[in-house]
Amino acid sequence: MTRIDFHSNVGDSLQYACRLVRKAYQAGQPLVVLAEPPRLRAFDEQLWTFSPLDFIPHCLAASPLAAQTPVVLTSSLDDAPHHQILLNLGATVPSQFARFERLLEIVGNAPDELAAGRERYRFYRDRGYALNNYKQGA
Repeated sequence: MTRIDFHSNVGDSLQYACRLVRKAYQAGQPLVVLAEPPRLRAFDEQLWTFSPLDFIPHCLAASPLAAQTPVVLTSSLDDAPHHQILLNLGATVPSQFARFERLLEIVGNAPDELAAGRERYRFYRDRGYALNNYKQGA
């Protein structure tokens, strides 16, 4: 069964996601990042600029290099080359999340992110998934 970790009260969810991606990359764990296209573009830009000392190799799932790239960005899991960790930056439950060993959910402080995060939490809980919660500083 997929391990599901919720990271809540994170403030800037894209900035926080960059740090989680860096941690997975440094641990040698391939990761797929899922989001709607506009959010995915914003996250892609942030990965290039969030830390002047870090380079995180990443590409879109449609790239010919996706299978060899440790961090893959996509808006559809149909073409995901890795199935270890899924980082969901989307507002809804990913339809194919159960294919992954681990799912990371990030919930920012904006009202729309909080409401969507609560819905996703209830969805997983109601289906019997054990949920790990990591609430960030107040």
